[in-house]
Amino acid sequence: MERTWNNKAWFMVLPVLLLVAFSAIIPLMTVVNYSVQDTFGNNVFFWAGSEWFEEILHSDRFWEAMARNLAFSAIILIIEIPLGIFIALNMPKKGWGVPVCLVLMALPLLIPWNVVGTIWQVFGRVDIGLLGYTLRALGFNYNYVNDPFDAWVTVIVMDVWHWTSLVVLLCYAGLVSIPDAYYQAAKIDGASRWAIFRYIQLPKMNRVLLIAVLLRFMDSFMIYTEPFVVTGGGPGNTTTFLSIDLVKLAIGEFNLGEAAAMSIVYFLIIMLLSWVFYTVMTAYDAER
Repeated sequence: MERTWNNKAWFMVLPVLLLVAFSAIIPLMTVVNYSVQDTFGNNVFFWAGSEWFEEILHSDRFWEAMARNLAFSAIILIIEIPLGIFIALNMPKKGWGVPVCLVLMALPLLIPWNVVGTIWQVFGRVDIGLLGYTLRALGFNYNYVNDPFDAWVTVIVMDVWHWTSLVVLLCYAGLVSIPDAYYQAAKIDGASRWAIFRYIQLPKMNRVLLIAVLLRFMDSFMIYTEPFVVTGGGPGNTTTFLSIDLVKLAIGEFNLGEAAAMSIVYFLIIMLLSWVFYTVMTAYDAER
């Protein structure tokens, strides 16, 4: 039996497609235009070709910021994905505890990014912040403003606190979709807790874990607001990620051509790495 295609549905999404095209393609074309030109002001532009791209790709500043971004994203994924799975596995599946846990998990996600940065900026201060004052009272020489290690720990803990809930909610959605018959059969066979997780729960979470990894990688690799509010990219350039360096280049130094080229390279790197993540994880899922 042949399937009937209803192409009228495209008219329902056409306004959204036009809006996205207007709000995304036009700014992108503007950035591309700036990336191949130079200006000395007064809207007078000169053709620069690939000069800005060559300067970016041969810049130690760019590659150092890239290394910091990759390190941060790797640490975030290593911490948040297993932690999110662990919390989701231990959340109640029935009863009054379900809505309570879901609300508690959703609360950090409802806080705006700049507010999260402000909260942790105050929270980590050694004079009035609860975290900073407590660590100092316990004998730890904690100061995220002057110590690079403390700055990194603060930014990482802040991101884990803010975004682990997303992984938890995605994993929990995958877990509650597993029929009880699977667990009953495993119980009859005498399967261990690890066997249940490996052969029942983990395969059922593969799809949502793919989404969680992609979302957390892209978000962590594009992070800007929270570390900028907390540390401003410091101390020195310790927490100056690509996004912060890009803003400094465009607004602080008003180097629009180089900033535009850097934003395009930044965008292409995110697209490439996300495609690699997606390809590897889907290929692994297909093999299983």
